[in-house]
Amino acid sequence: MQTKREEFNELLRMTNREGVEYVIEDLTSLGFFEAPASSVFHLNIEGGLVEHSLNVCKVALELRDVMIKLDDSLRDSLPKDSVIIASLLHDVCKSDIYKPVIKKQKNQYGVWVDKPGYNLDYSNFPLGHGEKSVIMLLRSGLDLSDYEIMAIRWHMHSWDLPFQSADIKANLDAAKKQCPLIALIIAADGLAANMLEK
Repeated sequence: MQTKREEFNELLRMTNREGVEYVIEDLTSLGFFEAPASSVFHLNIEGGLVEHSLNVCKVALELRDVMIKLDDSLRDSLPKDSVIIASLLHDVCKSDIYKPVIKKQKNQYGVWVDKPGYNLDYSNFPLGHGEKSVIMLLRSGLDLSDYEIMAIRWHMHSWDLPFQSADIKANLDAAKKQCPLIALIIAADGLAANMLEK
């Protein structure tokens, strides 16, 4: 049976994209395959980040098929390789922010016990979520299309917006008009986190 790491790498390699091997190498050295998907919410376990990325990819590919069936004109703006790239790599920025710690938590009897957990440390390359992922991928040598860059950059959508300026909101609106991949990745990310990983 294939491990999650093997499944992730196989899907990424299926895109035949220049720079994929460098991305895999860099993600391995950063701890992507061991990192949790969050510190307290969905898949806050070792290996949760790769599992979440795979879930988002599977949901995104299914949504792509449904949307193309409903409107075949979307086929050109939702190429399968772009869906795989954007969904698998949307959260690479999380590779190095989780630090394992032991936390105190009350058990069912009200007794404090030690429980493994994670603290957040943004000190290594502190940028915004989507921006950091895009820059990390470009630095690794991955050949990204403009639509893939936009989908990864804007995948946080409403989670980022309360803290953003009017200019950034206008940029997001313009990007969404040009790039249906953004809506697909936002939907897949939300469905995976809230329905598959609860």
